[in-house]
Amino acid sequence: MSEAIITVQTKENTKKKTKKKLFSDFREHKTYYFMLTPMIVFFILFAYLPMFGVYYAFVDYDFSKGIASKFVWFKNFEFLFQGGFDSIIWKLTKNTILYNIAFIGLNTFFQMSVAILLRELTYKKFVKTSQTLMFMPYFVSMVIISSIVYNLFNYDFGVINSAFTAMGFEKFDFYATPAVWPFIIVAVEIWKGLGYGSVIYLASIMGIDESIYEAAYVDGASKWQRIIHITLPLLKPTVIVLLLFSLGGIMRGQFDLFWNIIGQNGFLLNATDIIDTYVYRSLTVNFSMGLGSAAGLFQSVFGLIVILTVNYIVKKADKENALF
Repeated sequence: MSEAIITVQTKENTKKKTKKKLFSDFREHKTYYFMLTPMIVFFILFAYLPMFGVYYAFVDYDFSKGIASKFVWFKNFEFLFQGGFDSIIWKLTKNTILYNIAFIGLNTFFQMSVAILLRELTYKKFVKTSQTLMFMPYFVSMVIISSIVYNLFNYDFGVINSAFTAMGFEKFDFYATPAVWPFIIVAVEIWKGLGYGSVIYLASIMGIDESIYEAAYVDGASKWQRIIHITLPLLKPTVIVLLLFSLGGIMRGQFDLFWNIIGQNGFLLNATDIIDTYVYRSLTVNFSMGLGSAAGLFQSVFGLIVILTVNYIVKKADKENALF
């Protein structure tokens, strides 16, 4: 009996110490806690409160009844998965994952390559000018980029078709040919994010101790050998962290990219439709809140499984580079 009392008292004392430590830490670092406030509010408003909307994935939503709409359990999911590999959700998932794999892989390669190239160049004015020019597309609205794409590939007066006509070739109807759009979309995404991504890798490269490069130079290592044996291995932690963050959103398509460039062009949906655009159409065109919510819930759960799986694999291979 006395041992149980001692245990309870110990737990209470521990709780008091923890609370006291928390309050003292808050007083000591209150400026940092206040700086965190906008982020906490953002996540509460846009990440946690919307979770209550998961309920709509299990109802046949009626706008006249609202939250009292008929509960249909998993019928919305049954509709999405109906047809197996020919189902709606399979096509959307395949497109979303393949596009994101292309975005992640090619962005990583090009951004890292540009960062290494900028690190090796000695003419600083050229480096600064190049960084500025590459960074500019990142700040350009996707609406403006969609206008640029349209003026490039339009059948009647597009720049490319005008060039084809001037050279004596026939016009090519890009907006009726789905096969070319995966390449166009991936190219636009790489072009838009190249400057921002390369700056992140360049910052990581600039953090590498310069004496390591100097020692390698003294030992007779060429630039290529220094890149292979110094830069790339020391960039590994940064690459892994960024890849993990990217893979966490592998089911999150670039909605603004796809919607602004493709819109509701029915000819191109088989090659360009992703989960995000389907959810948007379900809510605004078909007014099917149940199907849209079901697709969104599937997207979130699948993304969570992917990030947990990849993080587990990384943790087994190299524990220090895992996220958690």
